[in-house]
Amino acid sequence: MRIAIFGDVHGNLAALDAVLREIEAQKPDRVYCLGDLVGYAPYPNDVIERVRDAKIPTIMGNYDDGVGFDRDECGCAYREPVDRELGQQSLEWTKAHTTPANKAFLQTLHAQIRFKDGDKRVLFVHGSPRRMNEYLFEDRPLSSFERLARTSSADVIVFGHTHVPYRKTAGGVLFVNAGSVGKPKDHDPRACYVMLDTSATPPVVVFHRVAYDVASTAAAIRASELPDKFALDVELGGAPA
Repeated sequence: MRIAIFGDVHGNLAALDAVLREIEAQKPDRVYCLGDLVGYAPYPNDVIERVRDAKIPTIMGNYDDGVGFDRDECGCAYREPVDRELGQQSLEWTKAHTTPANKAFLQTLHAQIRFKDGDKRVLFVHGSPRRMNEYLFEDRPLSSFERLARTSSADVIVFGHTHVPYRKTAGGVLFVNAGSVGKPKDHDPRACYVMLDTSATPPVVVFHRVAYDVASTAAAIRASELPDKFALDVELGGAPA
């Protein structure tokens, strides 16, 4: 199958719409979302409703959990106090501006998605097979990926949460980070999604970058009560200002 996978939309409606248009043109066999529909940008309801109305199977990200269940924190595990404070501002704003019906929808999202395609066992998660908010950075020791490979009962694992796309093989398992639609952190402001072709051996992974109206999203963030830092993040792809 050819499978389109995206995630970490984070309230960025323009980026989501651009990605969905390109995915539709690609005509994949299936489409999945790895979660974190909300947070940081000012369109949580529109993003939720786009994904819900399209009936795209979606993983629950830590932000979906935090907003859907009105938690006190977003599960982002920020280490720096300034990042923690910005994350808290985002969470409180998003909780206040997400409708009860859309919070209820976030509560129904999947913890993980598993299926078999031929002889390949495929697993989709938000952060890692262990925790929705575990960061699987590419430079993590290979031994850590190998432990996950031994315990996850999967041949292909696709995840997000770090907002930086990459692929690597460890312990015979293909690990794919799908990057971020709405808040990339690899210094490329374009939205990112991945196309996975499981009919090939090994599976073929293609990362797609999609241009969208970054300026309109940044202007909408600045017109809201959200911190200006979030506008800079989308403008610069997470690069230092």
